[in-house]
Amino acid sequence: MREASQRLIVALDVPSAEQAKNLVARLDGIASFFKVGLELYTAAGPDFVRWLVAGGKKVFLDLKFLDIEETVRRATEQAARLGATLLTVHASGYTVAAAVQGCQASGLKILAVTVLTSMDADDLKAMGLNCSVEELVLDRAKKALAAGSHGVIASGQEAAALREKLGKDFLIVTPGIRPAGAPANEQKRATTPAEAIRAGADYLVVGRPITQAPDSKEATLKILEEMQKAFDSLRA
Repeated sequence: MREASQRLIVALDVPSAEQAKNLVARLDGIASFFKVGLELYTAAGPDFVRWLVAGGKKVFLDLKFLDIEETVRRATEQAARLGATLLTVHASGYTVAAAVQGCQASGLKILAVTVLTSMDADDLKAMGLNCSVEELVLDRAKKALAAGSHGVIASGQEAAALREKLGKDFLIVTPGIRPAGAPANEQKRATTPAEAIRAGADYLVVGRPITQAPDSKEATLKILEEMQKAFDSLRA
């Protein structure tokens, strides 16, 4: 399941570095790519990112930057110095462009957040947006890629349309992953691991189905097995 293990990002959505380190240890040899989001970054700071990188892990820094261009550029430079592999910013043209400037001469890749997977058409209407979720995702993705983004954050429900319209040379990272039978929680556009892979996602971000499972290692292995079967089916 080597291919799947390289494409799974485990979301360390826990409130302390100790809990996160325990989870990383339990998944040693199974998962090597981890998401550090707002909760853990606020609790443990950049030192935890350095700890992951020093241990040979890849880091998806999910901080969703949105600020004036100079601030975004300089903050992105700091993320690159930490050794993060992926960084999220909001899909605003100037924000994306500033982040791309900030990651120059590093291995950091910028992902533009299109529409949160906790939002649906009703949420867009409440915001005064008269379009479908897919239309908004595609529009924001096109603009982000034009501004230099290396990829996007989008649900599995839009991944196929993104691949069809925008081609293969960008990353699609998909959160809101829920194995069959798992509670959706607040995710309104959830997909299963297999559905997301078959739709064209490059990486899957999985949090609570792993972190809140009775056996996080067993849960991860089951997700990896489903992912690998989906990858194999695409080549069949």
